[in-house]
Amino acid sequence: MIGTDKRTMRRYLFGLLVLVVLGCAALAVGYRYFMSFSPDRAVYPIRGIDVSNHQGVIDWRRVAADDVSFAVVKATEGGDWVDKSFLRNIAGAKEVGLAVGAYHFFTFCRPAIEQAQNFIATVPRDRSWLPPVVDIEFHGNCPRRPTPEELGAELTAFLEPVEAYFGKQAIFYLIGEAEDLYGATVPDRLRWVRSLSRHPGHEDWVYWQYDNKGRVDGIEGDVDLNVLQGGQSRLAELTQQAVGF
Repeated sequence: MIGTDKRTMRRYLFGLLVLVVLGCAALAVGYRYFMSFSPDRAVYPIRGIDVSNHQGVIDWRRVAADDVSFAVVKATEGGDWVDKSFLRNIAGAKEVGLAVGAYHFFTFCRPAIEQAQNFIATVPRDRSWLPPVVDIEFHGNCPRRPTPEELGAELTAFLEPVEAYFGKQAIFYLIGEAEDLYGATVPDRLRWVRSLSRHPGHEDWVYWQYDNKGRVDGIEGDVDLNVLQGGQSRLAELTQQAVGF
């Protein structure tokens, strides 16, 4: 009986060891996949980043040399907040030839017209820029959750002066619960989608954020990575024409 118990224990330990090894191998494969995922460059050749003050001081020459063609930079939030790195980031990106655009984080606790005024007062009027972006998400936002109808009315009030000022229709970025609640009711505009390490499953978007912990030369730490729907001609269209007007 004692010998049988020892053999059973050895088989048990061996089986446990096999499971541990297989589990570690699966984790390693998964880690390599998620850390190295990149959309097919033959399909999506134009790469870009979105940045804010969180990225610190950026070496834009190194960024541009690392296969980055465009940058969308945080400008404002709510009715009075301005990203302190906005002008520096825009100037640096433009200096090295990147296509640039600005985005506004839309809050639920300030009137839309105040937010539009903040964005317009901060972002230079340059129609060679990419279309302005409106970022709508729950993380970091006010606790109040407007109804879809309320938000739709506020966004319309925001878009009217902003789009008239820039001469281009805006792009909407919605993620998570905000996408679930408001995605079907926000004004009809181009979309920036977020689908980490996998294809969004459709092509109804202009930007696809595929990594929120990417690495780019010239930036210390993580940065959001994106691709553009279309090639160089699409990028030129967005930067040179009055999109949607």
